[in-house]
Amino acid sequence: MRPSSQALKNKHDTEREFGGILGAACIPVFLPLTVLFLICVSRSPEASPFQWPPPVPSTEQLWDPAALVLLLGWLALHALLYLMPLGKVSEGLVLRDGTRLKYPINGYPLYDFFIGRELNPRIGNFDLKYFCELRPGLIGWVVINLGMLMKEVELRGSPSLGMILVNSFQLLYVADALWNEEAVLTTMDIVHDGFGFMLVFGDLAWVPFTYGLQAAFLVVHPQALTSLQAAVIVALNGVGYYIFRKSNSQKNQFRRDPTHPSVARLETIATATGKRLLVSGWWGLVRHPNYLGDLLMALAWSLPCGFSHLLPYFYVIYFTVLLIHREARDERQCRAKYGLAWDTYCRRVPFRIFPYIY
Repeated sequence: MRPSSQALKNKHDTEREFGGILGAACIPVFLPLTVLFLICVSRSPEASPFQWPPPVPSTEQLWDPAALVLLLGWLALHALLYLMPLGKVSEGLVLRDGTRLKYPINGYPLYDFFIGRELNPRIGNFDLKYFCELRPGLIGWVVINLGMLMKEVELRGSPSLGMILVNSFQLLYVADALWNEEAVLTTMDIVHDGFGFMLVFGDLAWVPFTYGLQAAFLVVHPQALTSLQAAVIVALNGVGYYIFRKSNSQKNQFRRDPTHPSVARLETIATATGKRLLVSGWWGLVRHPNYLGDLLMALAWSLPCGFSHLLPYFYVIYFTVLLIHREARDERQCRAKYGLAWDTYCRRVPFRIFPYIY
């Protein structure tokens, strides 16, 4: 006898991700240490993640009251901009039961701290998760990159070609996220994940300080690029961005208005929930074409740093693991939500991220 839909829902609601309580206890400790380790290594002459003991900053470098003032001022600036009555108001997607997701109080405070019990915590109209998702951390990433570029100018008189490429690629990525800000309302972070340590630390510290490792690396370890090498890297980033943007735009448009002329003719599969799954267009190529574009861009960001060190490739290695893990989470959720329709979709679109590979 098949389990009831309620039983499947209960199993889905109580499933512990990221290693459950063990992961929730370890990740908040090791993630900040990893950020500190990577920054310190990128500034050392060897720039090797395998050197031991790792370079440890002095107490004066670790604690600077002026840095705290700048950080609080940076957050306050974005909070003020967030509260300004500009732009339009958009609604996110409706959840399975027609309301927003609620987490049970079940004696797992450590896990709740990590994953977040509240889906959309707000102070009045100030949505904490939405604010952190795109603003201080993502824009801070660009500011840190520009600081690295200016440091290179101070040291060598002009920015290197590699530094210009890294800054340009990552500025385009952040500008695209802000220009298409409404699309974030349909992402897993907003729709499914709670606002806990995972998202808070990820948005405010992990993104700006690890996604910009290439620029920090180039300040201490300058690399020479030929015009041909630069052209190939630019082309790779362009292909990745095109796949990323087109597939995301197609998905977002279909979710918001499946009758729109740009998506109305795409082939779909009906599900028991009343929603339909795309099986043509970008989403008929692989199940996550946006991830494919993301990874191609990640590789293009690392290539200007050359091949003499592994450290600049931390991002693309980490991001590959992250997206494969994220895809697996999405797979479980979709199978629980769509049942047989998802199995049909998987048969029609057998590859997950990389065509004919995975």
